[in-house]
Amino acid sequence: MKAIAALLLMLNYLSVSHGGICMEGPQQFPAVQIDAGQGKVVMTDSNNYAYFLIGSQWYKMGLLTLKHVSVGPAGIWGVDLNNRVYEYVAGSFVFANGESLRQVDAGGDGQVVGVTDTSTIHCLQSTIASVYREQSTLSWITLPGLLMYVSCSTKYGCWGVNSAENIYFTKVTPSTCGISDWIHVDGLAVKVETGTDGSVFVVNRVGEVYQRQGIDSRTPQGTSWTQIPMPSRVSHVSYDRGNLWVVTDNGTILKCLY
Repeated sequence: MKAIAALLLMLNYLSVSHGGICMEGPQQFPAVQIDAGQGKVVMTDSNNYAYFLIGSQWYKMGLLTLKHVSVGPAGIWGVDLNNRVYEYVAGSFVFANGESLRQVDAGGDGQVVGVTDTSTIHCLQSTIASVYREQSTLSWITLPGLLMYVSCSTKYGCWGVNSAENIYFTKVTPSTCGISDWIHVDGLAVKVETGTDGSVFVVNRVGEVYQRQGIDSRTPQGTSWTQIPMPSRVSHVSYDRGNLWVVTDNGTILKCLY
């Protein structure tokens, strides 16, 4: 613990590229996964509990154990250890019957997307996700392709990585879940996260973080990658409103300002 404290003290003064500064974030040690959207931040810890950040304090979101949680325009969604899907409604997680997912993302323009253990991709239309409030069976639309991780933005589209660590991008129509063809993007990654403003970050197999450059309405898939220096291996990132939230391999949370 002394070593971790020393590392965090050093991080308070660590400058990274593109004018970013990383510092110690609010801790719920050890963290496993983190997600940010619309000014909200959620996370899961090594005990598979979900937490919501208020100010500088993490608050447990009930006793349901979840391995992945996501926040965005569609609300807060999560998946448990048995791949059951839940939405956070009125202070508790409500079972959303209809599809079993290993990972879910609520960061799109109202739609919810996710992937299964067999890498099939599924999308819940924004018109359905926005009104879901009870334990009814949801009709997910199966998208073409195979991915092991997927993330969507309200701007430009969705990104994903497959089991070969290849990176892909597509545009999505939120109300229908219709997509354009998946575009293969250069580089390799095990996780990809896109912010509501369209910013894209990936983590590769050795825990390095890269940001996609050149993203705009004419080239939504961007043009190149820039490495974001980190003091240690990274397992997860999420970006929202100028903040890059980072979970290191040892479960420490960093907050990098951009």
